[in-house]
Amino acid sequence: MSDTDLTLKINGKLFQVDADPKMPVLWAVRDMLGLTGTKYGCGAGLCGACTIHVDGKPARACLTSLSQVQGKELTTIEGLEADKLKQAWTEHKVPQCGYCQSGQLMSAAALLSQNRKPSDSDIDEAMAGNICRCGTYTRIKSAIKSASGQQTFAQHSDVKSDEQEVTA
Repeated sequence: MSDTDLTLKINGKLFQVDADPKMPVLWAVRDMLGLTGTKYGCGAGLCGACTIHVDGKPARACLTSLSQVQGKELTTIEGLEADKLKQAWTEHKVPQCGYCQSGQLMSAAALLSQNRKPSDSDIDEAMAGNICRCGTYTRIKSAIKSASGQQTFAQHSDVKSDEQEVTA
């Protein structure tokens, strides 16, 4: 199929792109629009690094074509306004290498927008498609619970704050 002039609504702004409607949203947002917070991980929708929101629901940008998002509202990590979640992410020291973080945050934000007090099993289910090669799953769950008001940083014993002395 030949390139077409398409209109995308991303993070509340309208963008025009001249692209094949079959092109994955990932390449349009990263390469054409310069929104590089959405990461390429596996290209098969298995790792979650490319997670964005389409009308508020998590979607894999590597598998979602431009034609599928016409007339829909897209949100990338650059447009995410989940301040409590971002603060909890930092307090619980979730990021390690950081590569999966935008996708993890997008999935967590979608969960919290649909379920303000998720249980452990709700969190596990919502986050199951997001892979963290650094293995910070316990910290991710704690950050989500903290952002939902169910747990404070002090209740999370896996991570020591900068002020606490860490002994070997």
